[in-house]
Amino acid sequence: MRSLIFLALLGAAFAASAQLYRWTDERGRVHVTDTPPPPTAKSVQRRPTDAASAADSESALPYAVQLAAKNSPVTLYTAPDCAPCGQARALLNARGVPFREISVIDEQQADDLRKSVGSLSVPSVRVGSSVQKGFEQGAYDVLLDAAGYPRAGILPPRNQTEPKPAPAAAPRPAAEQAAAEDDEDSGRPSGPYVPR
Repeated sequence: MRSLIFLALLGAAFAASAQLYRWTDERGRVHVTDTPPPPTAKSVQRRPTDAASAADSESALPYAVQLAAKNSPVTLYTAPDCAPCGQARALLNARGVPFREISVIDEQQADDLRKSVGSLSVPSVRVGSSVQKGFEQGAYDVLLDAAGYPRAGILPPRNQTEPKPAPAAAPRPAAEQAAAEDDEDSGRPSGPYVPR
């Protein structure tokens, strides 16, 4: 196990220090390689790889995690000010699991939750087609293990935070609100393009 971790760290260190070379051969073809070009190469440009941006992208995840995320994507359903929801998010972050979080604050999200897990229980997690209602660390771990996600400590932890609520719509001016209510009461069409 230690040798596997050592090899993974060694590979990550090598990838972080890798160089890309852009060069043109004697026929005028442009090449981009991670190995130095031959002595006959023209217009050689050395570029360091951007390991920081690669680490943030999903493609930088190990293949096993990419495969698990493709076959069994993780969706966490939460609600604002829900303590167990924070614990569920913390568990997913600690394991380094990429996940989508839906904060249930309106009717559309509530319908999505009801269709996905069969009730309005938060937190709820969906891993592929498997569902766990409520937060129980052991049950979450079993679902994630079965889907092929690595245990805590193998991947670097994530720092995904609670989704920000959508900004509330600005209130309409009183005159505009009154006109809309009059139109609704009278049965006349309403809207910005209806002649008055």
